[in-house]
Amino acid sequence: MTPDQIGFALLYLGLFLLIGKWIRVRVKWMQNLFLPSSVIGGFFALFLGPQVLGRLLEPYTGGDSFWATGLLSPEVMNVWEPLPGLMINVVFATLFLGTVLPSLSKVWHVGGPQLSFGWTLGWGQYVVGLLLALFVLVPFYDMPPFVGALIEIGFEGGHGTAGGLQGTFEELGFAGAYDLAIGLATVGILSGVIIGIAAINWGIRKKKTDVITDTEEMSSVKKAGIVEFENRDKAAKMTVRPESIEPLSFHFGMVGLAVLTGYILLQGITWLEGAIIGSDFMTYIPLFPLAMIGGIIVQLIASKVDKANLLDRQMVMRIQGFALDILIITAIGTVSLDVIGEYIVPFLLLSIVGIAWNVIGFFVLAPRMIPTYWLERGIGDFGQSMGITATGLLLMRVADPEMKSPAYEGFGYKQLVFEPFLGGGLVTALSAPLVFQFGPVPFLIFATVMLAAGLLVGLLYFGKKKE
Repeated sequence: MTPDQIGFALLYLGLFLLIGKWIRVRVKWMQNLFLPSSVIGGFFALFLGPQVLGRLLEPYTGGDSFWATGLLSPEVMNVWEPLPGLMINVVFATLFLGTVLPSLSKVWHVGGPQLSFGWTLGWGQYVVGLLLALFVLVPFYDMPPFVGALIEIGFEGGHGTAGGLQGTFEELGFAGAYDLAIGLATVGILSGVIIGIAAINWGIRKKKTDVITDTEEMSSVKKAGIVEFENRDKAAKMTVRPESIEPLSFHFGMVGLAVLTGYILLQGITWLEGAIIGSDFMTYIPLFPLAMIGGIIVQLIASKVDKANLLDRQMVMRIQGFALDILIITAIGTVSLDVIGEYIVPFLLLSIVGIAWNVIGFFVLAPRMIPTYWLERGIGDFGQSMGITATGLLLMRVADPEMKSPAYEGFGYKQLVFEPFLGGGLVTALSAPLVFQFGPVPFLIFATVMLAAGLLVGLLYFGKKKE
């Protein structure tokens, strides 16, 4: 593969992102679903690639024809396929860069109710998923037991985590789990937004909301994903002078340092495991959860030595958003429809069980675990449990557009404890290897204990604090 081919494949990414944005601006129903342009562009690329257009044209043009792979050549697909696994490291390295870590007491009192609710939803996905695997997917469809972890990996972790675990699934002997996880992530985002918007409208009609008391229409400009001219603000601050180093370059360097720190940690832990214990478990672990820890380490050091506050959180978020857009569009664009078709019944069962658990959790548990503003706060955790953090933030913005409730603050504090473990954190990354290494029953027991802990704290402690 030549440098020109690699460069052309990367230029294609920009083209499909622009196409996705153009479609979002033009198509009303996609605006109403708040679909990200990267998701739309990813599906457009999937349709124009070898999976759909290529197969439609191959019988007429022949297998050796340029059109047999659609508009995306094998070289383009070869460049795109590893990008999700690379970009997820950037996404996780930026989670805590540029942030001020609050005290544990404030995290507990403000974010505790949402942490206990989100904790319950996350561990519950493992419980229902592993039960489904043990009693249905393993005996009847001859699938490995760790597929029970795909609900949490796909729903909570999203396309990024699923893409980052591609190599892990291959090491575990079932590469098709990657395509199933990407499919579940897509189902999670779509169903999360649809069900979440419906739940907010239900809450308004039934007077379950404390902020919005009547249906408020969002402007067509906002639905199109465009910031009104009068509301446009700086996307980031200039913390260093461009003649010394471009601010974007400086922040990209700090993100790279965080990823490198995570890589050194992973290599060190792997070496210690082999030297002391003699096992190879850590070889199954991807880099991205350690990149997140690397980001925390870099942030802690920067907070001590950087007296000029050179790290700008908004600039870090722009890098994170760019990496996430690239990740999503390449993950969807390269997904294998053959694998989903081969395991269509297990895929549907995993989707239905995961959705059902989250919906029951929101309507039954959230009112009993969150003492105030339960819908405004719970809808964010529901959205994250269905389709990554961005979906949760989106739904909170719809339910509480002016941030009058403690939903945003509590959600942010909750993430400090939640993200290192679930939603793409250490547990999400380790779950499939742990089930593979030790069997599904021990992990199921552990997940049940964690689920019970979240339930008890939420129902018996925070739930009793209702005004």
